[in-house]
Amino acid sequence: MTQRKIPPFRADHVGSFLRPQALLEARERLRAGTLTRPELRAAEDRAIRDIVRFQEDLGLTGITDGEFRRTYFHVDFLEQLEGVETRGGIAVSFRNALGTEVNFAPPVMRVTRKLRHVKPIQTEDFRFLRSATQRTPKVTIPSPTMLHFRGGRGAISKEAYPDLEAFYDDVAACYRDELKQLGEAGCTYVQLDDTNLAYLCDAKMREGARQRGDDPDELPRRYARLINAAIADRPAGMTVCVHLCRGNFQSAWVAEGGYEPVAEVLFNELAVDGYFLEYDDARSGTFAPLRFVPKDRIVVLGLVSTKVGTLESKDELKRRIDEAAKLVPLEQLCLSPQCGFSSTVHGNEIAQESQATKLRLVVETAREVWGSA
Repeated sequence: MTQRKIPPFRADHVGSFLRPQALLEARERLRAGTLTRPELRAAEDRAIRDIVRFQEDLGLTGITDGEFRRTYFHVDFLEQLEGVETRGGIAVSFRNALGTEVNFAPPVMRVTRKLRHVKPIQTEDFRFLRSATQRTPKVTIPSPTMLHFRGGRGAISKEAYPDLEAFYDDVAACYRDELKQLGEAGCTYVQLDDTNLAYLCDAKMREGARQRGDDPDELPRRYARLINAAIADRPAGMTVCVHLCRGNFQSAWVAEGGYEPVAEVLFNELAVDGYFLEYDDARSGTFAPLRFVPKDRIVVLGLVSTKVGTLESKDELKRRIDEAAKLVPLEQLCLSPQCGFSSTVHGNEIAQESQATKLRLVVETAREVWGSA
């Protein structure tokens, strides 16, 4: 089978990596006032060069900066839009593979006035990443849906947006500006990280949406229209994928449930080029929803867990790829871990060595299944 020249690649990954101790210490020193922001930036640059070499040495083609400049996968980006403010947090109960509850209150973003994209957000970071690798740099940004789902109507100013359609229009416009600037800088690979379409696969989350006044059956369609509008003017040659996540904080998750409730919309109304789908355990259900995947989309099977250190069996991965290939042709499939290793600065409960071993397994398996990574 021929090697994929454009992303997503046969062996790919979601993007975030465990932060090195030196970088965590630098962030602490910044908070303590003993390190300046330029000095932190220099520490981030050093760490990113190291993580780029790490990815290249493993044989990966799509290269990220490990999200080393972020505290949260979504907040750091979205709060740079004019009109977005971060206030407090909503307590969320995460659960891990041992059944232990992990309490976490991620910051809540509120839209307090009209949204505007007033400056490039990822362009400078992308330029540095591109300068550090000869392979394909990938930029990961939060899905535009992240400004709506968790807070709903209550987190969006009624003075600024008496009509929610105007809110959706402005969110999409902000993203179009950002993608245009990334494209002008040479970016060809963007991933939208979206928890909300995955959360809408969970019965409790669906009920929570109802309690906030939203229709969980209609929301996927509204979100698909939002994402489509956000990426509508992406530059020619830019691949945009979406990653669906059920929560990823210190090896714990929030949501459970197969993709069936959103599958038709996800695969037939969302105009992205590919999907990174969690399929590492029973939380994500069966491959049956893949029957809706059209012939022009790529599905990246997230079969390797970033939440536990136990290494998957290569034979089991091949068996599961064969199972998925009964619904989607093998040439439309790729392989990756199910999520990032560190969606927040806190990181998952997994060792640096396990991070390397799991990615090596992804690359080796891809080479054996497809003939290339």
